Amino acid sequence: MRTQVGIIGAGPAGLLLAHLLGQAGIDCVVLEARDRDYVQGRIRAGLLEQGSVDTLTQAGVAGRLHREGLAHDGLELRFEGENHRIDLAGLTGKRVTIYGQQEVVKDLIAQRLADGLPLVFEAGDVAVHDIATTRPAITWTEGGVGRRLECDIIAGCDGFHGICRPAIPESAIAFFDRIYPFAWMGILAEAPPASHELIYARHADGFALATMRSEQLSRMYVQCTPDEDVARWSDARIWDALHTRLQRHGLPSQVHEGRIIQKGVTAMRSFVAEPMRFGRLFLAGDAAHIVPPTGAKGMNLAIADVRILAAALREFFAGRGEALMDSYSAICLERIWKVQRFSWWMTQMLHQTAQGDRFEHKVQTAELRYVCGSDAAGRTLAENYVGLPYAV
Repeated sequence: MRTQVGIIGAGPAGLLLAHLLGQAGIDCVVLEARDRDYVQGRIRAGLLEQGSVDTLTQAGVAGRLHREGLAHDGLELRFEGENHRIDLAGLTGKRVTIYGQQEVVKDLIAQRLADGLPLVFEAGDVAVHDIATTRPAITWTEGGVGRRLECDIIAGCDGFHGICRPAIPESAIAFFDRIYPFAWMGILAEAPPASHELIYARHADGFALATMRSEQLSRMYVQCTPDEDVARWSDARIWDALHTRLQRHGLPSQVHEGRIIQKGVTAMRSFVAEPMRFGRLFLAGDAAHIVPPTGAKGMNLAIADVRILAAALREFFAGRGEALMDSYSAICLERIWKVQRFSWWMTQMLHQTAQGDRFEHKVQTAELRYVCGSDAAGRTLAENYVGLPYAV
């Protein structure tokens, strides 16, 4: 087989890239190791920046997003039993939208299949070859039969545990990593959200977050240890922790209990690979970077990467040279490190790093009071939360 761009990974990055390239008349094949049900069913991030919504809208794949997404003009910071609202729209003129990553994936898969374009699920033993040359290739097995795809470009959109990043020689790539000494115990529950907007809470027992997936589904988290045994967290223990950490002076927590349909531990880490290109292999999304979920930036960073990569490949295949392809990594990393800084800052401001550290508690409380009491500090949080401007 032969195509112009071989895309490995059918997550938001790979599928959106394929769609944008298809709109430009560029041939591509998408390969995914998992089956369709798994890809569409895995629960991931659920918050879209204004720019991400605009990108999907311009791409013509946001019809359901606009019908079902929950637009938010602000967020709440809760600490010391007090509640403070950050007016995102008032401070920036932008908003965020709750719409699950799996829903974005469903929309993109449906569009690709409706367009009749190549999308291969359950591709086994995927490997990349000759990535330092102008004729790279991808091999895989499909139904027990070996396949080979010759390309001009390979896009590695296969996530943190994928095969593309490890294919780059160690001498040609550097890694920057931080693993945090805590994690999130998360639940998905059949219960109305605690609030119309997200609540980020800092409590002496640890962090808590109340968010949602719809008007009937709540997504909530409490800080726990990285090696936490899920079996030790009964439903009653989780609800008790949420009520306690989200409580306000003299008022109930707002948490609505319901049947818990999913429970699991989310690890916390920051990771960046530099550069995001080697030869004709380009990395995008989680294949190149991971952020702690506190800032809700994972899927949004993937979309930002794809905007630049799609523009660079359009230039290349239109015969206008490789200048933007050569700048791809630098442009992406400029944004990635700013987002890493913001996600790290949100994380360290809201989580306990050491049980009973009274100094840390006082400093975090002071910082939260500054953010909530200063227009400049509140605007800094808001500008980063709704999404920084795109370079391309």
